[in-house]
Amino acid sequence: MVHKVIFDTDPGVDDAMALYFALAHSEIDVVGITCTFGNVTVAQATANALYLTRLAGREIPVAEGGALPLMKAAGKPPGFIHGDDGLGNLTSRLQHSAKAESVSAAEFIVNMARQYPGEITLVAVGPLVNLALALKLEPQLPSLIKQVVLMAGTVIEPGNVSPVAEANVWNDPHAADLVFTAGWKLAMVGLDVTHRVVMSASYFAGLAQHHQQHIAMTTLSHAVNFYSDFYQQARPDLGHACFCHDILAFVYLVAPELFETMDGRVRVQLDGMGNGQTMMDRHGGGLVYAQSGWGSEQPEARVCLKVNAPACLQLIEQTLESNWLRAPLAE
Repeated sequence: MVHKVIFDTDPGVDDAMALYFALAHSEIDVVGITCTFGNVTVAQATANALYLTRLAGREIPVAEGGALPLMKAAGKPPGFIHGDDGLGNLTSRLQHSAKAESVSAAEFIVNMARQYPGEITLVAVGPLVNLALALKLEPQLPSLIKQVVLMAGTVIEPGNVSPVAEANVWNDPHAADLVFTAGWKLAMVGLDVTHRVVMSASYFAGLAQHHQQHIAMTTLSHAVNFYSDFYQQARPDLGHACFCHDILAFVYLVAPELFETMDGRVRVQLDGMGNGQTMMDRHGGGLVYAQSGWGSEQPEARVCLKVNAPACLQLIEQTLESNWLRAPLAE
């Protein structure tokens, strides 16, 4: 089975890792990329998506999306983590002529869902403003989309922007709560599993060598090296390595058997000290809560709580090392 995917992203180093995994995997057909603010501005995210796809020899439609959260005040992109350009502060870039689509990211999602009803999987690994805006444009979108896979949130694992919040949800909690309660088939791949899968910068240097220093792989290796520098300071226990956050959304898509999951209602804290916290009802509907918002009318999500990390790494490496790269569409 081939998954027809729209990749909603804010590249970002781990986003670039995820994109290249998706392009390399034989069961994933990336039919479009929609970009949002997050790791970088939405304009930079769009430029990065166009650049990364063309380096890998792919012509994939890219649509620019939300520049700001739905209601929360915008923050500053974390240049100290991903680089000010999102790719580890590249010293130069090849030139290309690709342009973003004339429609917004939300319009692109809706148009594709209407064109391919029941066929599109949304894999979203950034703040969820584009999915929220698409829901506002087309209230029937959940019935048109095959499934949604999010790299977002956390249930048990501590957060990475506060003690309880994961960055993508924290960046736009109102959009995230809309997405979690929309009623589509939804899987959450959050910090509970992404903090269990680590890859070294040296692996990506070797990957570039394996692919004979293809420009896409040397660019990725440069970005991962910068990203790993951050983690070496923040998490010295990891060594010169990084978490594989976004790539695990695609691993779940093609190999869900590598994850232990639980179904339950998920809501998002919208303000206060718990801003961005993903709260999951793990009682399985057995309790009637005094607090509103947890009734049976709320849909359930499938939440990843454990992962077979060695098997994930094996799949990631096998996929990235395959013969998938083409000549760059840039010079």
